Amino acid sequence: YTGALLEEEALKKAAENGLSSPEFFELCIWLGSQIKSLCNMEESITATDGVKDIESFQLEISGFLREMACPYSSLVSGDIKDRLREKEDCLKLLLFLSTELQALKILQSKKIKGSHLEKHSEIIQEVQAICDALGLPNSSSSGIPPLLTSVEQKIKDILSKVKNNHVGKSLLTKPLNSDQVERLEKINAALCSEYECRRRMLMKRLDVTVQSFGWSDRAKVKTDEIARIYQPKRYALSPKSTITLAHLLAAREDLSKIIRTSSGSTREKTACAINKVLMGRVPDRGGRPTEIEPPPPEMPPWQKRQEGGGRGGWGGGGGGGRGNWGGGGGRGGGGGGFRGGGRGGGGFQGGGGFQGGGGFQGGGGFQGGRGGYGGRGGYGDPYGGRGGGGYRRY
Repeated sequence: YTGALLEEEALKKAAENGLSSPEFFELCIWLGSQIKSLCNMEESITATDGVKDIESFQLEISGFLREMACPYSSLVSGDIKDRLREKEDCLKLLLFLSTELQALKILQSKKIKGSHLEKHSEIIQEVQAICDALGLPNSSSSGIPPLLTSVEQKIKDILSKVKNNHVGKSLLTKPLNSDQVERLEKINAALCSEYECRRRMLMKRLDVTVQSFGWSDRAKVKTDEIARIYQPKRYALSPKSTITLAHLLAAREDLSKIIRTSSGSTREKTACAINKVLMGRVPDRGGRPTEIEPPPPEMPPWQKRQEGGGRGGWGGGGGGGRGNWGGGGGRGGGGGGFRGGGRGGGGFQGGGGFQGGGGFQGGGGFQGGRGGYGGRGGYGDPYGGRGGGGYRRY
């Protein structure tokens, strides 16, 4: 901060004036901007037009303090216009903002220092591993540059004692720039994630296989012995991939040659006694979808309903047939009455016409109405159409 409130007296005077002091405004805005740059905050304290925009400044201060969980109730509660009228409240505001800024700067410096130390320690570990491989004293007190110098000299001495083509040519013929290194690191990270998943699956299969061996009666009595032999070798396996960009830089041309696993030179190193064991015929476990029979039906097959007529009356036959003594049912219709016939239902001693119904001792006409007492259907004709009978009509 390089403003006008570096002196104590000027700070007290600005606190007495409160929001009417432009210097107090500038100090609050500077503290808010510094805090916002160090932590992810939504609220902010922005520059205003001075005394003319005091109300909006008070709203911003209130939201900023509420987001930071300010412990001073006089600054976050009550009427917003009365919160910064007193000198003590203005000093509380400056005290809270300044102490929060100090705490954020301390935490930020610790993070940066910790990341540098972690990176530095990783480099030291790599250099010490190189010194161990070359048989050099790995004294970290002398610093990394002297160690790298001694490593380079040692490598030159070793290479001078071997043939020129002993190490072989590098697989990469050109140096990598920063963009290519970044892309290769991303590709390597994706491959490491994929192969880590595969390694975890293989390790799980190994655990399940070894566990299945312990189900037999002979193995149940040797559970402790199996665990003593298996667990140290099992926990030595790691699902994490150890391949880094350094392996690519150290790769030689012979790595690009793909040798078949069944070749003679490869089988000399991979042959073992278990390869000579042949498995006999094993029982078929089935499970083929084409060999599975469908389940039996739970309900009988559906059949269409058969059509038929109704039942006849006294002395009458069923639908669709001829009438016997007394009467017969009509075609597809109901049964006739005593001595009645036709589609309709005949009455006592009455003969029904086609779709007509006869009354008591009356005969119905073709599609005629019902006959009355002793009446005849139709218009002056026993076979007339749509005629009506006499009285007592049914």
